[in-house]
Amino acid sequence: MSADPFSLAGRRAVVTGASRGIGHAVAGELLRAGADVAVLQRSGPAEDLVALAADLGRRLEHHRTDLADAAEVEASASAVLAGGAVEILVNNAGTQYRAPAETFPADRFDEVLAVNLRAVFRLCQLLGAPMLRAGAGRIVTVASLLSFQGGVMVPAYAASKGAVAQLTKALSNEWAGRGVTVNAVAPGYLDTELNEALLADPTRHRQILERIPAGRWGRPADVGGAVRFLCSPAAAYVTGVVLPVDGGWLAR
Repeated sequence: MSADPFSLAGRRAVVTGASRGIGHAVAGELLRAGADVAVLQRSGPAEDLVALAADLGRRLEHHRTDLADAAEVEASASAVLAGGAVEILVNNAGTQYRAPAETFPADRFDEVLAVNLRAVFRLCQLLGAPMLRAGAGRIVTVASLLSFQGGVMVPAYAASKGAVAQLTKALSNEWAGRGVTVNAVAPGYLDTELNEALLADPTRHRQILERIPAGRWGRPADVGGAVRFLCSPAAAYVTGVVLPVDGGWLAR
């Protein structure tokens, strides 16, 4: 282990969906920890991340990717690997659609699973295979409280995040003995764009806040620190874990 067990100096990381929210916080945290970062997303890299990378002397790459498009996922993975080895993969990008289960559109269901599950698995395969050959790597996927609970009016999202939790464990079982740890973080209720509908509903906002022992909604930075830990040498013996970052919600 290095002198600083949380240092990622010399590592190259891939983060999906880093334009805002959790992915943005994770990318910033990895840059500050010393890693070079490649972001996979449809939009360009956030200006503050570009500035942060420049200030730190780190490299920030952008690969334009629609994660619902299988061909684009594969092309971006190939482009990333053409630039050198990848030691860290953070599967953060996710999409959401709300509708009652009995009228939930089938095409929306497929779209949510394509981004939240299929793209995750393919990137684990495509970027994880070289890690396995090298005998070292860190993979972290963003799960959800709905990896444990069913939610309301989000059947596709709940299904995808439940599957992500099980995929994390399955990959860990196969890869941990070959030097690649596979973990997930399960964010609680965060003040992000994904939760706009809940934040705008005074009753649900109050009900949720009353159940969180920490007494506040979470922030993306709360998750960024947890991901940095799981990517670091300090977490070398942590694998197959779905780590709640929820202010105590699940313990209530």
